[in-house]
Amino acid sequence: MRTAIRIASIALAAALTSPLAGCKPQNRYVPPPPPKVGVALPVQRPITRYITGTGNLSAVNQVDLVARIPGFLQEIDYTDGATVPAGQTLFVVEPRPYQLQLQQAQADIVGKQGQATQTQAEYDRQARLGVSNFASQSTIGTALANRDVAASALATARVAVETAQINLSYTQVKAPFDGLVSAHLVSVGELVGSGQPTKLATITQFDPIWVTFQLSEQEVLRVQQSMRKRGLTRKDFAKVPVEIGLQNETGYPRQGVLDYADPGLDPTTGTLNVRGVFANKDHQLLPGLFARVRVPIETGVPALLVPEDALGADQRGRTLLIVNAQNVVQLRHVTIGDPEGDMREITAGLKPDERLVVAGLQRAIPGEKVTPTPSPAAAR
Repeated sequence: MRTAIRIASIALAAALTSPLAGCKPQNRYVPPPPPKVGVALPVQRPITRYITGTGNLSAVNQVDLVARIPGFLQEIDYTDGATVPAGQTLFVVEPRPYQLQLQQAQADIVGKQGQATQTQAEYDRQARLGVSNFASQSTIGTALANRDVAASALATARVAVETAQINLSYTQVKAPFDGLVSAHLVSVGELVGSGQPTKLATITQFDPIWVTFQLSEQEVLRVQQSMRKRGLTRKDFAKVPVEIGLQNETGYPRQGVLDYADPGLDPTTGTLNVRGVFANKDHQLLPGLFARVRVPIETGVPALLVPEDALGADQRGRTLLIVNAQNVVQLRHVTIGDPEGDMREITAGLKPDERLVVAGLQRAIPGEKVTPTPSPAAAR
């Protein structure tokens, strides 16, 4: 009986240990494969290099419309905010008093003309008599004096007529140029121009429009170098293009040209004030708005470009993750240049044949192996 029990125990132990012995090779630890990351070569293509900054839009012409003579405002001949052509009458100051002054001056000049004609004839007569000694020198002198006084009075009367005509013209306040007129500041029936000119409204020219911005000393030197390469001088400023974009616009969709630069740098800021001019037929560019500005200084420059998303940063600067020939990730510090759409120029630290990580960056650990796969980011 004991022998049977012992044999059964040995058989049971063998049955229990046999499966375990067979599982040992299957439970061996197998390390996971290297993580997959998307890689791409840097894009090589020619680019345009720019100087960028921020500018302020300002009107080419903007003036206050004023009443230059005293009188009651009789008419307002425009709609607030309307765009008007040059020469359109906008305000009328009561003209009747100035019409009467002109008529009075014109009537006075007729009398003065008669006196001048009479005294001239008397002088001529006395001068002829003096030749024959029939008139004394005293009489001739008196006739000459009377003629000169009458001539002076006639000249004064002519000035009075011209002055009256000018004052009458001031009763109509006209647009000095094409522009948009602000809301009127006075009402019909108000006394204006009494004691000093009265501001009636403001007119602003929108097309074209200026953008003013500043260049640093280094940027000024770069622009000068670019102009010399192109054979341009300071008088050829209008051949230097400039581009702007508003805050709600993508890129720099508006093109203009430079038209002015200060004679020298501001010694307090070390910057040069520069101005560009832009067409503004749709009146979308308003005086006072800020705009992003860029000036192209070099075209067709060979460059290496990488996606902006591939760039990282640490305390030493901007970085890229590079996959070497052994598929090991390396952290590379690079020097960046200007943006180019959603790409960025790399000016130092990267070679054209090096693979950079453009997808799965969170799985790319410097010093660790990865499984690189081509990424469409290379076509950006």
